[in-house]
Amino acid sequence: MAVALILVLIALGSVAFHLWSPWWWTPIASNWSYIDTTIVITFWITGAVFVAVVLFMAYCVYRFRHRQGQQAHYEPESKRLELWLTVITGVGVAAMLTPGLFVWHQFISVPEDATDIEILGQQWQWSFRLPGPDGKLGTTDARLISPDNPLGLSREDQSGQDDVIVEGGELRLPIGKPVKALLRSVDVIHNFYVPEIRAKMDLVPGQVSYIWFTPTRTGTFEILCAELCGLGHSQMRGTVVVQEQKDYQTWLQGQASRSFARLSPDAQ
Repeated sequence: MAVALILVLIALGSVAFHLWSPWWWTPIASNWSYIDTTIVITFWITGAVFVAVVLFMAYCVYRFRHRQGQQAHYEPESKRLELWLTVITGVGVAAMLTPGLFVWHQFISVPEDATDIEILGQQWQWSFRLPGPDGKLGTTDARLISPDNPLGLSREDQSGQDDVIVEGGELRLPIGKPVKALLRSVDVIHNFYVPEIRAKMDLVPGQVSYIWFTPTRTGTFEILCAELCGLGHSQMRGTVVVQEQKDYQTWLQGQASRSFARLSPDAQ
């Protein structure tokens, strides 16, 4: 009886903890509310299964407890029970996967008017590259990475001469404008994650991955690395500053000294 009661309290306590606990995600600051919806759907499906299983265990512990003179009923298999379990499990898995497929389609379908930026991860800092007045990012090559060219930009590509480079600083973005972030790593696997934006993606050495999002709220938001990347992993942080369009343009126009052409040794 005590074990059955403990199991019931675990089930009820888990539900109560979810409903009244402050352990909830941060307020969203991008267009990815779809991800929140998908997480909530998954939580309620898995939560319902968890409660049902625990309560069933409590029932079995109480109903089939040892009693003097009672003999257990031996039933090696039940095709009816197996069929029901298969159907219910299949429906539950489909209910969790289906919303995710729609969200994933949106996640990889970048709007045509999105602005390309670049985010570079390395042990243990973030660096960023923004398009200059021409609105285009220059090409890069990992073989060109050097102390004088940490992002590996091609000096022969004129589109990259006005690119704004920010090493180990903050990423500034305008509100309400879709952004496609090209993600690269120069050493190990990192993961770009801003909790308020929700979107996150791995940075894999030798590959260029991407995410896109639209900032919907001004403010300063912390960048985290969500992939264990070495001893300094916990210190690999940065900030995203979302500004009104006018303030962002003012800041961008003042970044001429950070353009690739100005930072290149050839310009000295």
